[in-house]
Amino acid sequence: MPSIRRRTGTKYFFACFTDANGQRVQRSTKTTNRKLATKLAEEWEGVASKRATETQIRRVLSELHEQIHGSALTFYTVQTYSDQWLKAKKVECRAVTYTAYSSVLSGFLAFLGPKKDLSITYLTKDIITTWRAANAAKATARTANNKLKIIRTFLQTAWSDGLLPDGNPAAMVKVLDAADSTRRPMTIPEIKAVLAVASDSWRGMILAGLYTGQRLKDLAGLTWSNVNLQEAQIVLTTSKTRRTQFLPIAKPLLAYLEKLDSGDDPKAPIFPDLYPHAVKSGGSYRLSQQFHEILEAANLLPERSAKSTSTGKGRDGAREKSEISFHSLRHSATSLLKKAGVSESVAMDLIGHDSSEISANYTHTDDDARRAAVAKLPDITL
Repeated sequence: MPSIRRRTGTKYFFACFTDANGQRVQRSTKTTNRKLATKLAEEWEGVASKRATETQIRRVLSELHEQIHGSALTFYTVQTYSDQWLKAKKVECRAVTYTAYSSVLSGFLAFLGPKKDLSITYLTKDIITTWRAANAAKATARTANNKLKIIRTFLQTAWSDGLLPDGNPAAMVKVLDAADSTRRPMTIPEIKAVLAVASDSWRGMILAGLYTGQRLKDLAGLTWSNVNLQEAQIVLTTSKTRRTQFLPIAKPLLAYLEKLDSGDDPKAPIFPDLYPHAVKSGGSYRLSQQFHEILEAANLLPERSAKSTSTGKGRDGAREKSEISFHSLRHSATSLLKKAGVSESVAMDLIGHDSSEISANYTHTDDDARRAAVAKLPDITL
């Protein structure tokens, strides 16, 4: 026999009914209207006993709500809410952030398969835990954690919109230990081996990566307006943290840049063959792929298989599982600066931080200190 009750700490009625398996269930009606709550309890038990489809249940609830309140209920599937959420984020976020959100949600919906058309309340801690584990198996724990954070953000909005009465299920899923997935710095012999097989543009990119410690996409997107050869300085705003960096140009990098034809157009890219990937959505993956091929040519990484060993489509997770990548040059720069006796505050100001919140706690060091620090870096072109 269905019934309703109130719980301490909530204003809503809870429906008490017997489900299709004969188990007694209590579910929040999300309403303070006794008449509606009673009807919900009766209908829930009715559809449960008949093993009705979710679509039928939605229709019944919507009709009841319309009878009492004059308006139909709006139900969201995982797919429809995802579409709405991404539409809002496209306006609210930077393009690179939106691309990341869109990519992760696309993969999440593919993982759910036909169940993406179920109510968003279908999502549970166990489902998201299984999805997180599948991501870790294909890539790294760090990548799986980053994707989990996006799904947490997505479902936190759904919870705030009142669509998840039991809370955010992704918030209940623990992040994985990513200690073993941290990429290591590249050694000087390894960097020299890479320089020996790289094209001229990539030689410049590698020198810039080592002597500035900046990220691949930011360096590939440099134009001559970012560079002052007379002052031996690069000024750029990082795409990840939006932090403006004033970077002294080390002599080996300066020698490389002075050999290039800067032309008369300040908007001209320094690396014309790499620049289109830097400004294209998703193009950073292609840049990483090219650098991986250079590492292969230098015999520092095994050659990637053409197809995934798990799906037979596309490439496997080799790039993500590699212990060295272009980002390793960022670690190398930090390591070499510290080895040269540069203070942590100066090193961190030069390299920048992965978190805009952390960056905000550091003030810029003076130009003389930065130049003195860069001058201590070894010349790997000798």
